[in-house]
Amino acid sequence: MDDTRILLAHGNGGRLMRELITDIFARHLGNPLLDTDADAVTLPHVDGEIMVTTDGFTVEPLDFPGGDIGSLAVHGVVNDLAVAGADPLYFTLSALIEEGLEIAKLDRYIASFARAARRNHVAVVAGDTKVVRRGEGGGLYLTVTGIGVRRAGANLAMARIAPGDVVLVSGPVGDHGIAVMLAREQFGLSGELHSDSASVLPLTRAIRDFPDLKFMRDPTRGGLATVAHEIARASGHSVALEQNAVPLRPEVVSVCEMLGYDPYFLACEGRVVAVVDPFAAGDVLARWRALPEGRDACIIGRIEVGGGRVILETSLGGRRVLDELEDDPLPRIC
Repeated sequence: MDDTRILLAHGNGGRLMRELITDIFARHLGNPLLDTDADAVTLPHVDGEIMVTTDGFTVEPLDFPGGDIGSLAVHGVVNDLAVAGADPLYFTLSALIEEGLEIAKLDRYIASFARAARRNHVAVVAGDTKVVRRGEGGGLYLTVTGIGVRRAGANLAMARIAPGDVVLVSGPVGDHGIAVMLAREQFGLSGELHSDSASVLPLTRAIRDFPDLKFMRDPTRGGLATVAHEIARASGHSVALEQNAVPLRPEVVSVCEMLGYDPYFLACEGRVVAVVDPFAAGDVLARWRALPEGRDACIIGRIEVGGGRVILETSLGGRRVLDELEDDPLPRIC
């Protein structure tokens, strides 16, 4: 029996499964609330509004410059709570493991998950493992449910967005999408660009007390343009983005030019898009730029009356409509 790789027996409820949970998951994720012998746990009372989110994570390769599937899963759920104005408190973790995955790799990814969770003061309180046959999975899939608390009275809602409001982004967009693509070494390309995968809690905590802050979102799948479409669809107004103002790293621009991709649709994993009243935009920008995570923050556009479209104001002075994604023009990365 190969004791260096995941076997189907690791998912049969017997000794190997018990040892896998004890030796890897409980060892890295253990805390006073996590009871691997219980079907459910009781959570302490918290003051404020309880917020819940859930997300599934798959990425190929499982390691990429700037992160791996473990840290990515933590950041993804932390960020969904953060942009809702909440502080994350608890996670549940479900791991779908493919037969044949090296046990040492699984250990490394769960250790990475645990480190990222601790940095964000999150406790894993429940979990589950399943093993699928070789060839039926991507090595490792993680599904995470996050529970957080938001102070009562927080007022973040698309319904508050109005013409004249300003759109900001906390840093360069598209880094994650291109970093993962380069890690695959497809199209004969390689590079040193790192993913922006990170917690956005410092960014959201810095500005969430502004009464003129109306909306925050992390631009993951579908990127900046997809968030802009969500705003346009919900508000009925148009989002005008300024091409010269949207921060893009040279490496992202170069790859997009070579392969014909649109950087505004590339995934980010550590950025925040915010919509604020124009009178508060300068203060929000100053707070972000005072943080390491937000030093490249920019005002990138505004909300215009009616239309429900996303418009890019080009560097040549023209305006082109950014249509919503329908096909899959970009390599799937998650």
